[in-house]
Amino acid sequence: MLIIGELINTSRKAVREAVETQNAEYIRQLAQAQIEAGANYIDVNCGTMVFNEVEMMEWLVNTVQEAVEAPLCIDSPNSLAIEKGLSLVKYGQPLINSITAETDRYQQILPLVQKYKAKIVALCMDDTGIPETAAQRMHVVKNLYQHLTDAGVPEEDLYFDPLVTPISTGDRAGIEVLETLALISKDFPKVHKVCGLSNISFGLPNRKVLNQLFLVQTMTMGMDSYILDPLDRVMMGFVHGSQALLGLDPYCTNYLSVHRKGLYQS
Repeated sequence: MLIIGELINTSRKAVREAVETQNAEYIRQLAQAQIEAGANYIDVNCGTMVFNEVEMMEWLVNTVQEAVEAPLCIDSPNSLAIEKGLSLVKYGQPLINSITAETDRYQQILPLVQKYKAKIVALCMDDTGIPETAAQRMHVVKNLYQHLTDAGVPEEDLYFDPLVTPISTGDRAGIEVLETLALISKDFPKVHKVCGLSNISFGLPNRKVLNQLFLVQTMTMGMDSYILDPLDRVMMGFVHGSQALLGLDPYCTNYLSVHRKGLYQS
């Protein structure tokens, strides 16, 4: 299970203020807290800072790496910001968020995947937009899989994101994601699956309940990576508990170890 800590993102007011004021201590503490809570990667995203994103990405990556020796997920719609972040990574294999089957985005990001030997989040969308059905999503998956592996990207470095959309906008939004996961797991057993959970509950009350339930459902269908808040101890409890129940934690070793450390709660 790969947990990508999502909190260093300038779409969050406190993080944006910290970046604007160069409050390095706040960013360092946030990075360290996420790793201590169980994150494997730290997501770094300053995409809201449109006019100076490249410079802010440089500052953020360097600041995070002052606090933790952990691999980073470099997350941006701007390929120049992604390359700046990748060029500064010191620890482990970086992860890029993200590539799509959209012509321009694919052509911008593939050379960075190859140059930096990065893992890559591959979104199930193309020039027509976000597919509605699992079958349509799988058409994009097969296209991206073929092109990326032909370009030399190892299967194990592919993280397919089925694209979670709100159930408030359509009754089948959750089901289509679950069916996509099942098909990816069947057709491409060596690749990984990843998502951000919180979109599923957008526009609805008691969002944490829906997010937690959807985590369990997606893990059952083969999801093995998440972009989430590792400081949410209840959510992390669901992560560790679900791994044990699905036979992914031999002898419940991790579940017991995390319990003893008090890193989650019921």
